[in-house]
Amino acid sequence: MKVSVIIPTYNEAGSIASLIQQLRHYDAAGTVEILVVDAGSSDNTMELARVAGATVLRAPKAGRAAQMNYGARQASGDILYFVHADVGIHPEYVATIQQAVAQGYEAGCYRFRFDSKHPLLRLNSFGTRFRGIMSRGGDQTLFVTRDLFWRLQGFDEYYVIMEDFDIIQRIRRQARFLIVPQDVVVSARKYETNSWLRVQVANLTAFSLFFLRVAPTRIARTYKAMLNYR
Repeated sequence: MKVSVIIPTYNEAGSIASLIQQLRHYDAAGTVEILVVDAGSSDNTMELARVAGATVLRAPKAGRAAQMNYGARQASGDILYFVHADVGIHPEYVATIQQAVAQGYEAGCYRFRFDSKHPLLRLNSFGTRFRGIMSRGGDQTLFVTRDLFWRLQGFDEYYVIMEDFDIIQRIRRQARFLIVPQDVVVSARKYETNSWLRVQVANLTAFSLFFLRVAPTRIARTYKAMLNYR
């Protein structure tokens, strides 16, 4: 079962090369396909990704859902593995994902821990071992068989935000979903730029609007207005 890694990017020059190098280093057999799908970065994300060994695609439409769908259409793998650019990959990712699919799990994600020892962030990380939808998210990476992904018609591009929660809900209605009992490492930069409480309030607000079926464009505007970015 070949794995295709799909990474949506926009101005990720600070992290993309390191991620690709990890993916290559932990792929002992050299069989993993790595696709970086860029939304028109103004920095040198695409050049760095190409030099690091990824196939770089320019997405015809910006937005993570659209970028990941485009990458999936170009991918040749039996398993699609969606990864954010600032995530640290688990060393056994290839074998773990292939084994999960062989055991009948058509999709799944990892738990995560932050690249910070802040006690409140450790609390957040602990929550990712539970099955609740509010404990999920794109930072945990997502693997899904190619067959299931297209049965679901991919990511819903209506969701310019919260696209990961939407697809996980749809996956769980049709297939077995595994939370891998291993961690990927997630950047704490959002929490370092904002306070822990501020991010939690923003997250809770986004979730509330999502469950109330508020338009994703409004959720995105509200979420971005509540946080500082650097």
